[in-house]
Amino acid sequence: MVNTETTKENLYVITNHRFPSDSYGNDDYLGNWPMLYILENGNKVYIGESTNVAERMKQHYNNHEKREFNQVHFIYSDRFNQSVTFDYESKLIQFVSADGKFIITNKNDGIANKNYFKKPDYDDTFEDLWNKLISYDLADHTLDYIKNSEFYKYSPFKELNKDQKKLADDIISEIRAGKELPIVVEGRPGTGKTIVAVYLMKYLRDYEDEKTHEFPFRSKKMALIIPQTSLRATLKSLFKKIEGLASKDVIGASEAVKQGTWDILFVDEAQKLQVRRSIVGYQAYDNNNKKLGLPSDATELDWILKISKTPVFFFDPDQLSGPSGTTIEVFQDKVKQEMGRRQRIGAYLTHFLKMQMRVKGGEEYINYVNDILHDVDVPKKTFVDYDFKIFSSFGDFNKELYLKEKDMKLCRMLAGYAWEWKTKNDKTVYDIEIEGISKRWNHCLNNWINSNGAIDEVGCIHTSAGYDLNYAFVILGRDIRYDEVNRRIYVDRSCYYDKRGKQSATEVELDLYIRNIYYVLMTRGIRGTYLYVCDDKLRDYFMKYVERF
Repeated sequence: MVNTETTKENLYVITNHRFPSDSYGNDDYLGNWPMLYILENGNKVYIGESTNVAERMKQHYNNHEKREFNQVHFIYSDRFNQSVTFDYESKLIQFVSADGKFIITNKNDGIANKNYFKKPDYDDTFEDLWNKLISYDLADHTLDYIKNSEFYKYSPFKELNKDQKKLADDIISEIRAGKELPIVVEGRPGTGKTIVAVYLMKYLRDYEDEKTHEFPFRSKKMALIIPQTSLRATLKSLFKKIEGLASKDVIGASEAVKQGTWDILFVDEAQKLQVRRSIVGYQAYDNNNKKLGLPSDATELDWILKISKTPVFFFDPDQLSGPSGTTIEVFQDKVKQEMGRRQRIGAYLTHFLKMQMRVKGGEEYINYVNDILHDVDVPKKTFVDYDFKIFSSFGDFNKELYLKEKDMKLCRMLAGYAWEWKTKNDKTVYDIEIEGISKRWNHCLNNWINSNGAIDEVGCIHTSAGYDLNYAFVILGRDIRYDEVNRRIYVDRSCYYDKRGKQSATEVELDLYIRNIYYVLMTRGIRGTYLYVCDDKLRDYFMKYVERF
């Protein structure tokens, strides 16, 4: 056990110095002890570790890039060893980048999640160090606040799991080989597709050739396409705080067309790339097709295949939620056509992400939810590390939301589009009323999850897809019901109010979209998912599979 008999004030010692300096003091540990340090200039920081920080400062001053800093903060503890400082260095890079106080200049190729002797004990005392950084005005937010933030979840400094790291390494190798072919990554909700895309953007921007010491990707035209506007706004804000990245690197498909051809385009949630069906802005869409010399029925996927030498698509067909999206059949067909156009024989490069990172119930829970929604009669399951329950009272359901929010934050109520959006035009009314309790739809689209007042509202698929919650409180509206005679779930078009989502959809397509919407909503919760089902027969059906609250 790490000895914490001394006071927390003395557990970590932070000293501040001008940088560069002829002398940083006479303490022995400056030349022969594992330590951490933070270089900063009030706007930017660089975080490092060394067993000889005095000598390391000389090396940094000889590096032209480090001469922008004018202060250094040394962090010492008599309990440090080099395994600890390696670990803490990674932690500090992740949390300082997500805190947002400084622009961080570190690369992300050294981020590691390694085990070592008594690591859990050091994990327990890291918060003491972080709180001390706050008191020294080197950080603004608590660790709990940061861990619930989207900046932390999508940071390019996130520690990748083995599955994600192998995928990133494989894609980097393929890009460096200069094959200029489409690359496809398939992964279910919570496997970290967006995290890998952001990681790759940062890694390639910083990549230095070991032989030539050149930065081959800094001159490459590269961007991250995020189809959903809400998540795009979040990532634009994140990229502002990362050295080498910028908010202009996060764009939509139409924006990519305006900017001409690209070397590399990473495309998140590629199933949301639009086809010319049930969309907003047909004229702008048609203008892009004309500009690219494509037929009138060409899709956003066609645009990206034409303007990008190396498009990297992150795709999940089970998250297709409307007629304007790209089906797996359309996706596969168009990518194969592009392979032929580029005169390449053989299959395009496909990778798979499988390890579940969001939902503590793991892939077993993801599969279970999918089976239930698609009428697969499976044995009832409970999950040791996941809280999956159903309510018969909406009052209790609503009350529990506020209790969970008070306890752990980042808990939200979500629903299928089974109520009209009256408050879009009249802010004095309510959209949803259940058992005498009135609710309004989300008041905004961009970053609604983290907006003021979100706890009192109900989020839709457009404001929650791609986001993590601690608990998701999901209302299954009357757009999805249960037929006791035929023993199957069915959808009710008359109770589905997304006009663009249903105006051109067949019954079979709408059935798929609505099931997929609830699949996405029910896979947002990290710690748990609570359900309230409006249709009585469907509630009885779900109670065969879900524990009652």
